[in-house]
Amino acid sequence: MALVPYDEHILSGLKRFHNSSTTYTFCNHPIQIKQDWKELGVAAVVWDAAVVLCMYLEAGGLNLKGTSVIELGAGTGLVGIVAALLGADVTVTDRDLAMEFLKSNVYNNLPKDLERRMSVRPLNWGVGLEHFSHFDVILGADIIYLEETFQDLLKTINHLSSENTVILLSCRLRYQRDHNFLDMMRKHFTVDQVHYDKNVDVYIYKAWKPQREEF
Repeated sequence: MALVPYDEHILSGLKRFHNSSTTYTFCNHPIQIKQDWKELGVAAVVWDAAVVLCMYLEAGGLNLKGTSVIELGAGTGLVGIVAALLGADVTVTDRDLAMEFLKSNVYNNLPKDLERRMSVRPLNWGVGLEHFSHFDVILGADIIYLEETFQDLLKTINHLSSENTVILLSCRLRYQRDHNFLDMMRKHFTVDQVHYDKNVDVYIYKAWKPQREEF
């Protein structure tokens, strides 16, 4: 077990994960996200990477209007909700055990007229990919952290993307293994850093498949 030095900022940051809900405003729409750290752990709280990605999208970092979007490891669903508010047709995904929690957050916050644009589906990385086709945009917030999932995550991203797909990954680079995943991505995709929020130490990377040369 790693010993973490006492830090008031770290402790206050952790306390917010134990709040039963947290509220945001994106696209002039209030969003109240339920959290459940006790029962679902990391999948049921809003991480800084999700908020930074929402801010990036809202500011026009990528035009989502009319696009098909899939969010991997959606957790609370905040990013997917914002993508729908920005005009995308969105599929939010996570593991089976998180489905009811995810559905509750999504449909309690999405305006009724946008519900047709949203789908909530279980997706365990690397499994059952034949039930999913290509998407215009793939979003992921703080999904790069468990090394044992990296191969399945990369396989999933590869399957979901065509040569026209844009991938946005928002993350903290906490350990060398996180950098290793980006190196794995670079074997299949062009990867560029497009944003860095120094206040919360979160990076956003944009990736896409290189265009094949025509002869």
